Amino acid sequence: MKLIRWVLGSIILFFNFIFTPRSKKRASEEQARLDQQTSQFKLYQFNACPFCVKVRRAIKREGLNIQTRDAKNNDQYRQELLTQGGKIKVPCLRIEQDGQVSWLYESNDIIAYLNKVAA
Repeated sequence: MKLIRWVLGSIILFFNFIFTPRSKKRASEEQARLDQQTSQFKLYQFNACPFCVKVRRAIKREGLNIQTRDAKNNDQYRQELLTQGGKIKVPCLRIEQDGQVSWLYESNDIIAYLNKVAA
């Protein structure tokens, strides 16, 4: 099973690299505003997870500056995801705004939220 996951993960990463989307072009003031707004967002993810790739592609397409955290290979991030987010499930977007922290799961929900932020 690990071999199959490794092969499929490698294929997903290869095609993601080959067909990387282009970022939206914005005025520098608008991009700076978006960067400030998303500076406290963190995406907990596994590198080869297809749903995580889908979210990372949406982030790239929107030209957002969101830190990614590898919850598979980093025990600290995995523990944060479990203790603060409530479960080890990726992708998960940690949203910190005005001192409040919320955790958003499900790739489609994360993408819809990011599209709303970028609009």
